[in-house]
Amino acid sequence: MNEQIIARHWLAIIAPKAAPALATSTVLILARIWNANGAEHSIGNAVLMTALALAAAAAGTFASIGAAGDPVIAGTAFATSGALAFAGVAGYSDGLPLPLLLWVLTTAVAYGLAARYWRADRRDRLAHERHTGERRDEHAHVERVEALRAGAQIESARVGAQYAEQLATALLTRATLPGYDPAALARAGLPELPAVTDHEH
Repeated sequence: MNEQIIARHWLAIIAPKAAPALATSTVLILARIWNANGAEHSIGNAVLMTALALAAAAAGTFASIGAAGDPVIAGTAFATSGALAFAGVAGYSDGLPLPLLLWVLTTAVAYGLAARYWRADRRDRLAHERHTGERRDEHAHVERVEALRAGAQIESARVGAQYAEQLATALLTRATLPGYDPAALARAGLPELPAVTDHEH
């Protein structure tokens, strides 16, 4: 059971790191398959891929302009434009040197862009963990204070109960002494025991 959890955790860490290389490799493989099926000498296919790449780049430009620009949409559009351009060149090129060179460059750019988002995500995660830890420590402190206060109240109540029990025992013991006459004490005007007052709030 623990081995499965560790393996899943390891895969969860590795998968995002391998995603850029897997994406560019997939584009390269599909482009070379496309090349083997006649794309190398097809001017129409080259024009189509160029038009699609330019359209995606234009969409990314429009998405990044102005205060209402969406960086996620812009990044996706530019990534799509780069993938289409890479696929077009890799599919139309004769031989592997140029496609492989473009694959290396595209993979390096993809990792450069991904590293930026990984750093931002790591900062956000660390800030969240720090905030969560501070809140947990604060709650633990409040719980300790409340536990001490409750313990003090219980101890005070226990001491009061012991005092009342001892007082009752003393009164009962005095009442059983030989020659004890409460009426004689009252006639003599002896002071009564003071009432117990509770000073705690």
